[in-house]
Amino acid sequence: MQLRPAQSVTTAPIVAVGLVGGYLSARETGVRPIGGVVLAAAGGYAARTWVAKAGPAGAAALSATYLLSFGLSHPLAKKIGAWPSVMTVAAVSAGAAWAACDRR
Repeated sequence: MQLRPAQSVTTAPIVAVGLVGGYLSARETGVRPIGGVVLAAAGGYAARTWVAKAGPAGAAALSATYLLSFGLSHPLAKKIGAWPSVMTVAAVSAGAAWAACDRR
């Protein structure tokens, strides 16, 4: 399997799929590390494009946003529920990816 060139990848949907898919994988299997694998795979694939398009500093900022979104989804879920929390952080993270990288 050959990956698309980093410059041609749109990362906002990848980020959303990583967060939503990671949650769904962990929930449906009951194995939290599987969700982590999905989260990490999506984040790694997006990060290669972030480095290519936004440079190392931009990639670091977007990676931090992605990971912070994951971390904040847990306490947010206690306030608004699991699915609304996951959808909220996925939208914020995807929006950041689009604004900082994809719209270029």
